Amino acid sequence: MTEREVRVRFAPSPTGPLHIGGVRTALYNYLLARKLGGKMLLRIEDTDQNRFVPGAEEYILEALAWCGIVIDEGQGVGGPHGPYKQSERKPMYKQYADQLIADGHAYYAFDTPEELDAMRARLQAAKVPNPQYNSITRAQMRNSLTLPEDEVKQLLDSGAQYVIRLKVPRKEEVRFQDLIRGWVVVHSSAIDDKVLMKSDGMPTYHLANIVDDHLMEISHVIRGEEWLPSAPLHVLLYRYLGWEKTMPQFAHLPLLLKPDGTGKLSKRDGDRLGFPVFPLEWHGIDGETGEPTVSRGYREDGYLPEALVNFLAFLGWNPGTQQEIFSMDELIQAFSIERVSKSPAKFDQNKVKWYNEHYLRAKSDAELAPYLLTALQEHGIACSQEKAEQIVGVMKERVSFPHDFWQEAKYFFEAPTEYDEAVISKKWNAQVSAALAAYADALPDNSEPSANAEVLKSIFNQTVEAQGMKPGQVLQALRVAVTGAAAGPDLFEALAILGSGEVATRLRAAVERLASRA
Repeated sequence: MTEREVRVRFAPSPTGPLHIGGVRTALYNYLLARKLGGKMLLRIEDTDQNRFVPGAEEYILEALAWCGIVIDEGQGVGGPHGPYKQSERKPMYKQYADQLIADGHAYYAFDTPEELDAMRARLQAAKVPNPQYNSITRAQMRNSLTLPEDEVKQLLDSGAQYVIRLKVPRKEEVRFQDLIRGWVVVHSSAIDDKVLMKSDGMPTYHLANIVDDHLMEISHVIRGEEWLPSAPLHVLLYRYLGWEKTMPQFAHLPLLLKPDGTGKLSKRDGDRLGFPVFPLEWHGIDGETGEPTVSRGYREDGYLPEALVNFLAFLGWNPGTQQEIFSMDELIQAFSIERVSKSPAKFDQNKVKWYNEHYLRAKSDAELAPYLLTALQEHGIACSQEKAEQIVGVMKERVSFPHDFWQEAKYFFEAPTEYDEAVISKKWNAQVSAALAAYADALPDNSEPSANAEVLKSIFNQTVEAQGMKPGQVLQALRVAVTGAAAGPDLFEALAILGSGEVATRLRAAVERLASRA
């Protein structure tokens, strides 16, 4: 793709929690860097100090680490091109804005907010569809292109407020090649004279982004489709600053759509449809009410990071094969930017749940046991590692999330006090009750080491048949009598874990409680 050292960057703004679309952008950058033997940088773009949210930067670092996206250089890690936070780089941007002015590619604009509003009102009255400060309208405004040189000097010397704007040519085609979309051609008349330096001396995103990418020797800029309209402006900046030969290659990723495909995925969609749109839980403040808010996170909802990463990788990319399950290392080997689609990708919450189920089931019983043991500890219940492993072993085909182990396995530790009514009303009768009582009497003592699932099943079959019944007539009632539930894992595996003595106790209790139903 290129002979330069591959250096990519993820450059979020600390304005709140990291959206799941941002995680995908970071992931694609990381995969490309690792695939091509390059480096992954993290830069915090906080030039808009009005939108800065405390805690957001720490959240970004924690979210990337949880997802397994390793930062080689940048904020939180350090490196030779620091600082990696734009607010700490503020002094270095002005020289590049001054260079653009000296070379005739930028100018000072002294327009007041009222004058800018009046300009837009005039253009709207003239039915101009998209009012802009551009190569035409700049001629009627107060700037260093229209004011006498001595007046400009006087304004600057007096400390008058100004911004620095890019001087976009009036009739020129701006072309660049996007690695996903091919050649992109935009006429300069569609580009307005963007502000490069604000009146408070802070650079805007456009200038800071270009300067930082150049100084940090970024080789590829992989970012969301929403930045595509800004790319021609950035190309002009690279050209005017004399950096066009080392300009990074651009790749603009497809949008993430709502599950129904009707628009861009937002936090409100997650709230409305009941799934997270952030990697980690976020505690914030409601902008309208000032009340504390909590936004759900994939980590806290019980998703494994490898499941989320595998899912996100397929939102816009495919390997060209039928394979769907990829470890991070396998994703790195298979990834190529050429296989990223330019078509938007629908967010399918059922698919990420499917991935989570797969990764849970792929874990060993020893790896899964701590999820159950932690929940048991919270409920003051003691349990051995060995028993926890046995329980998760029979339960893992039935769970979607780690917290399901406790919800699904409560009956291993708490005898039921209620029984599934649908099964009782349909399956419970005097003959079934007698068969279960006989089974309780036939069960060996807990100390009997041979009371495994096969032994318990054999005793059940023999007991039921001796009662003149078929096992199938009693099985569901047996499950409900012991667990309270109509469904669950392999019944006799569960009974073996409970122990024959506990099973007998529960059967006798059920027979007594349900005597009136027999």
